[in-house]
Amino acid sequence: MEQIIEIIKYIVLGIIQGITEIFPVSSSGHLTLFSHLFQMDLTNLTVFLMITNTGSFLALLYFFRKDVGQLIKGTWCYLIRKDETGREDFVYVSKLIIAVLPIGIFGFFFKDYLPSDLLSIGFALILTSLLLFYIYKLKDIQWKNEVSWKNALIIGAFQMFAIFPGISRSGITMTGGLMQKIELKKVLKFSFLSYLVVSVPVSLLGLYEAFNTSEPIHYIGYTLAFIMSFIFSLLAVKLLYNYVKVKNLIYFSVYCLIVGIIAITLFYIN
Repeated sequence: MEQIIEIIKYIVLGIIQGITEIFPVSSSGHLTLFSHLFQMDLTNLTVFLMITNTGSFLALLYFFRKDVGQLIKGTWCYLIRKDETGREDFVYVSKLIIAVLPIGIFGFFFKDYLPSDLLSIGFALILTSLLLFYIYKLKDIQWKNEVSWKNALIIGAFQMFAIFPGISRSGITMTGGLMQKIELKKVLKFSFLSYLVVSVPVSLLGLYEAFNTSEPIHYIGYTLAFIMSFIFSLLAVKLLYNYVKVKNLIYFSVYCLIVGIIAITLFYIN
């Protein structure tokens, strides 16, 4: 019976990772909260986190496979074959790299020093709620069409703060993009493609750490969590990208506020 309960816990965490990695509600905050409720220590789940993050990565890669393929092909043609028709793709890839540099550098130096207790998670979720409410208030402005170099740099600066557990990466990226009057779908595409870019070195680092950890691995639980993470990330990105509008972000804002308050309450109760 205990084995079944343990497997169910991993499945639930995989589903939570899949949904919250995509929606602007903070995957790190939710995993911390639910691991606390399940009496599981996230510091001993390095391999688990790497596997479930890989599930989300592969789901996004599949969803944006045509865009990724075109960007790789265009950049290759421009750099190697000197084909000017690929210049636009090369420029877009360059903007993605510019946007992920801040979070990559900041994360490399400070990720081991950031607080991850329920109190800090709670306040970070409330901050995410306020950011989402702010961009919800922008719902009636006129939108631009493209992401400029300046836009990419500012989005990158905003995205840097997503290294703090409880602050949603997609939420803060939306804030950085929408406050510059970039259309939501273009912001989401840029946000998720930048996630794919930064996930490659992060996954390699996670793989290295996984081989050097003494963490016990629950093979059935981890496998099922990976599958759930992939499925629910794919479902979530389809829903968010195709149906969610700026005016709907108020619901995510209210949700983050409620979860933030719950996290703070649990901190003081315990």
